[in-house]
Amino acid sequence: MAVVTHVCRVAELHGDSGAVGVTAIDKRPVSGPVRVGPYGLRGDVQADRKHHGGPEKALYVFDEAEAEYWAAELREPVPPGRFGENLRSSGIAVDDAEIGERWRIGDELEVEVTGPRTPCSTFGRWLKQDRWVKRFTAHGRTGAYLRVLVGGFVAPGSEITVVHRPGHGVTVSRWFSANDPDDARALTSHEDASEWGMAEYLRDHVDRAAARPSV
Repeated sequence: MAVVTHVCRVAELHGDSGAVGVTAIDKRPVSGPVRVGPYGLRGDVQADRKHHGGPEKALYVFDEAEAEYWAAELREPVPPGRFGENLRSSGIAVDDAEIGERWRIGDELEVEVTGPRTPCSTFGRWLKQDRWVKRFTAHGRTGAYLRVLVGGFVAPGSEITVVHRPGHGVTVSRWFSANDPDDARALTSHEDASEWGMAEYLRDHVDRAAARPSV
């Protein structure tokens, strides 16, 4: 069964040497249930709102199996929230979800997978690992951002059910790793043929990729 194992929100703001000067990446587990609205978990914040948060990135979900992979690679624990995620999940391969896939979480919350997380320099400084962004990027399984379609509550143990899979075949990890022109055209064709709207943070990347010749 696919479930949310932990719900995480900001515990403390930290100073950061980046342009914003502060980061809210320090997420830690809380006991549920927590209300979820269009901008994510009640009580959570994002310091750099230009690149994080907003309706298209309301929640960031990371797979427990990937956390275990990195714990082995780093030789240290990767507790829930360590990578800045709001939801830690188990039993569902987050990075193999198709872009535009919809999930029901618990009894009422419905979300849409909008695309992959792009690791940033703040993440690298937070982890204090050499070449961290390059290493995380090279692995190609960065977790996914979620848009909230129907608000509700989420708690540890909330079941995740896939209620719609678009069928275009472009998964979160596939798009993140390849930016393939044929995949870009599959996404735009799906958007043209359906009521689905692509996340704006993806659109420029998809349009540029779609303009390139097939490999």
